[in-house]
Amino acid sequence: MRARCIRQVILAAALMLLMSPAMAAIAPPKGPVLLKVTGNIHHTNVGGELWLDREMLKELPWHTIVTDTPWHRKPSRFEGPLLRSVLEMAGAESDMVEIHALNDFFAELPVSDTENYDVILAMKRNGEQMTIRHFGPLFVLYPFDDHPELKNEAIQFRSVWQVNQIKVL
Repeated sequence: MRARCIRQVILAAALMLLMSPAMAAIAPPKGPVLLKVTGNIHHTNVGGELWLDREMLKELPWHTIVTDTPWHRKPSRFEGPLLRSVLEMAGAESDMVEIHALNDFFAELPVSDTENYDVILAMKRNGEQMTIRHFGPLFVLYPFDDHPELKNEAIQFRSVWQVNQIKVL
């Protein structure tokens, strides 16, 4: 009788873990992969990495930033998922990430930036999908106009465009 009760408790605990949203499986992308999240992550969908396509990124909480940037002639409206949401989806555990671009450029970014500011992976600029030619398909963007302390060279260096990978260190 006691062994049966123990088995039932173990089975119930296992079912609770399987039903937990944090433990839910992430399906592999159906479309072209825009972003790979690698490194110290707990939620993966392809070979120990988290691969995301455009539709998967659209399902995350989005944010809009209207700001002037050093790379555009006038303020623009940028839209995309919050970077912290991407890191949460991946189950990232680190204080630092590397943001990698298509041209092999990369910059380190403290995770605290994503906690203190609404940093986005911009996918749209002024309502139009961002292309590789124009900083896309993903552009790490800080809300420069909302926080004057962000208008410095160190933050600009972290504003990587043509992003294709995030390495969680």
